[in-house]
Amino acid sequence: MLLELATWLEPPHVLDGLELPVTRLEEISWFEAIRSHPVVKALIPIPVFLVAAPIIWWLFRGWWREADEEATRFRSQLSAEGRVDNRPLACLLITAIILTLQEYYGGRQFYDSLIRPALSEYQAEGHTWIKFKKWDEFYGYVWWSGTRIAGYTIIPFGIWKLLFPKDSLLDMGLRVRGFISHIWIYGVCFLIVVAAMGLVATQPEFLRYYPFYKHSSRSWHDLMAWQSIYWLQFLGLEAFFRGWMVGAMRHSLGSASVLAMAVPYCMIHYGKPYEEAQGAIIAGVFLGSLALKTRSIWGGLLVHIAVAVSMDLLSLWSRGAIPKVFWAPG
Repeated sequence: MLLELATWLEPPHVLDGLELPVTRLEEISWFEAIRSHPVVKALIPIPVFLVAAPIIWWLFRGWWREADEEATRFRSQLSAEGRVDNRPLACLLITAIILTLQEYYGGRQFYDSLIRPALSEYQAEGHTWIKFKKWDEFYGYVWWSGTRIAGYTIIPFGIWKLLFPKDSLLDMGLRVRGFISHIWIYGVCFLIVVAAMGLVATQPEFLRYYPFYKHSSRSWHDLMAWQSIYWLQFLGLEAFFRGWMVGAMRHSLGSASVLAMAVPYCMIHYGKPYEEAQGAIIAGVFLGSLALKTRSIWGGLLVHIAVAVSMDLLSLWSRGAIPKVFWAPG
């Protein structure tokens, strides 16, 4: 009787002969396993900084000394006249306000809560050319890029001219003259960054993060449209950090204006891959020092654009997601 009961309770072999879907995990090397360990990953920037610091010091020590001597003379003159330079105070206060506004009103969350419903309603009224369903994500990045351009250029440069009308805005990174003679340094900087990208190109965090616009792989038109607004926000970013901030504070702070700029510049990279956020410290000091001497942002802008394009294409290529058509249907 027990044998019959066991036979009756035995589940039917309904799965016999079926092959279950299996996700094959890629094997990683021992080197990647060690490098991706949280403790090791957190400590990697230390030897990088130890190598980069003396190189940066050797390259820019003369320029830093010149800037510090000019700042010392400027402060001495103001002190003799019984005056104080309010530029650093004004610059840092404006910076804090602008970056806070961008964080809370210049991103996807604000777009989703206010602009996205308005666009959807506008299309529902018969304006089908918007193609909201197809371009929804892109419109979000148009808002993001537009707020960066306005927040990084129109607002700070406009306010500065009102506060300090005698200051030349051209001296805030907009000159071309010094850029040409130092173009080779920017080229070396780009090659170093490209080499660093090769080390992180296969990291899941990198592949998930880039490109920001996830429909970049849909068509070449999507990719080029994304790159156009991406490049424009880089123009605003360089004008703000390397141009306006360094230009506004160098009179009183000298070379310290570069470090004062590098702090918020590093912080806007929070949320990006860890290595990139740490690398922003080195990039900020390097490009800031060049802008301090040349009073030009154009070399840094070209490096930023070249690196951004390379990172997006490298990520797409690593995932086999390079666009195959020029125009996506729909």
